[in-house]
Amino acid sequence: MDDQQAYQRAHQRIGAISNAHVGREFELRAQAFFAEQGIILRPRHKVHIGIGAVKKPHEFDLGCDDQKVVIECKSHRWTATANIPSAKLTVWNEAMYYFSLAPSDYRKVMFVLRDMCGKRSLSLATHYLKNHAHLVPEDVEFWEYDELARVAERIR
Repeated sequence: MDDQQAYQRAHQRIGAISNAHVGREFELRAQAFFAEQGIILRPRHKVHIGIGAVKKPHEFDLGCDDQKVVIECKSHRWTATANIPSAKLTVWNEAMYYFSLAPSDYRKVMFVLRDMCGKRSLSLATHYLKNHAHLVPEDVEFWEYDELARVAERIR
């Protein structure tokens, strides 16, 4: 294994083919969870967003025009050394921006993996909401998915 391969593997989830596969698998779990709630979602759902009159299609992870819902899925974890994954949380900030531009009549859901940090005694989502609440639009719901219990709970 060369240095480049070692570097790439160091930033992949253990046991995963790739981070993209991890994300897609998590989206499938979210899709199944919402299907149990009677919400049928399509992957890679496009909705027109924009600040003013000019709108462009943006692809959300999941969505449905009939039920007017868009969902972003994030399966990020604390770092192996229990540090804050700040680069990953910038992606959460970006999702908040896109939610703020989505049509106001759409339900907006941030569906995240419940990942606890023993050192801090809080989940990554709880940490994010505590420190970045000023970036979260009022109408965005946060749901944490417990992968062991295979249940999700709304935390905001």
